[in-house]
Amino acid sequence: MRPIIRAALVLAALAAAAGAEEMPRADGYRGIWYMNQPTKDEYVYKYSGGLGTYCMKHIPMAVHAPAVNKTFFVYGGVAPGENSLLEMVSYYDHATGTVPRPVILMDKKTDDAHDNPVISLDGEGHIWVFASSHGTSRPSYIFRSEKPYDIGAFERVLETNFSYPQPWHLAGEGFLFLHTRYAQGRGLFCAASPDGRTWSEPQSIAHIAEGHYQVSWPCGKRVGTAFDYHPPKKGLNFRTNLYYMETGDLGRTWRTVSGEPLAVPLTEAKNPALVHDFEADGLLVYVKDLNYDAEGRPAILIVTSRGWQPGPQNSPHTWRVVRWTGGAWKISDIAVSNNNYDSGSLYTGPGGVWRIVGPTEPGPQAYNPGGEIALWSSRDSGDTWTRDRVLTANSEYNHGHARRPLNAHPGFFSFWADGHGRQPSDSRLYFCDITGENVYRLPVTMTEDFQTPERVGP
Repeated sequence: MRPIIRAALVLAALAAAAGAEEMPRADGYRGIWYMNQPTKDEYVYKYSGGLGTYCMKHIPMAVHAPAVNKTFFVYGGVAPGENSLLEMVSYYDHATGTVPRPVILMDKKTDDAHDNPVISLDGEGHIWVFASSHGTSRPSYIFRSEKPYDIGAFERVLETNFSYPQPWHLAGEGFLFLHTRYAQGRGLFCAASPDGRTWSEPQSIAHIAEGHYQVSWPCGKRVGTAFDYHPPKKGLNFRTNLYYMETGDLGRTWRTVSGEPLAVPLTEAKNPALVHDFEADGLLVYVKDLNYDAEGRPAILIVTSRGWQPGPQNSPHTWRVVRWTGGAWKISDIAVSNNNYDSGSLYTGPGGVWRIVGPTEPGPQAYNPGGEIALWSSRDSGDTWTRDRVLTANSEYNHGHARRPLNAHPGFFSFWADGHGRQPSDSRLYFCDITGENVYRLPVTMTEDFQTPERVGP
């Protein structure tokens, strides 16, 4: 990918950035409730609930900064009694065990959780927030904190358009920004920047039939992406197959897991990046997470089912890890839950222990997204799994979309939200430690500038 700087975007960046502004603060942590596609049955919607940490293709939503011993995070929030999406940013201070009043970056003027933000830290500790858009009807934004490791003031660096943002800052090199653009479906693109301000022309890396959903993650100087595809003429509710490719040079070139060069964009369903032909198995594929083992080999978390509609007719909804052994891809089953949008995260280590945190257990709104959160572990590189602990129980609402921070700290290991699965509701935000022995709820209403999250379980 040639570093062609787009003059129009540079001008937009200069016009948008009128200097850093002190940001307003909310008086507590409230997630957005969102629904998508009414189904006219007892499940009401294709998916719905407390989706402040939605979706799994917005990566990452939290990052630990060892230099200041804080985990910074973003989420989709709301004001009391409202449901207009607020782009929120905050942090958990591991030294004091407290959180500040969260910062409101902007009101996105929509109730669509597809506009939720993601976060990145550059080499100097500046906090970057990428505020997404669902398609092309609204702008997207990039923000940068005025001071390193400080959420008090941000400047708007860029107003543009992108969906499903996945920015990765690689030390000494700059940003690689994986994202989606809407044109004849959902195409996968990448762009690069040395400083977050000047960006290369977005490069198409995959557009097979009607497009893709992807998850990505860095491993040293490499960044990999795992994605499905939408077969032609079946609509975007149909997604299948699993692909993987990686880059070691900020997206200029791409290769398969075994190092075979790829010609991008990928445009054919059968290509060297294909991990498994789930289409031939008659299964839909929902990509959830990508991680790397101690040897730098990729492992992909997915859920498979027989159809997109909620309810038992498309069971089983099988959680699976698809991992590269060094010579082949191996698929291992973990658990069965009851919705395609049951979403969690995959951890590989420390100590050789792999973990999954996610809503594998039935919740109060059965067959709607989410449920009760469980912690699973594997001590044989993902071949077999044991449910160690159920982290939530007897909940009022379903819990879902458990997110893994970049450089996850044991004290802020997974981050998620709850919400009613079938009707609008309030939504609370939670996190747990690596053991699952401690689950905390972020304060819904704050009376002080800093407060300690409430321990709620298990």
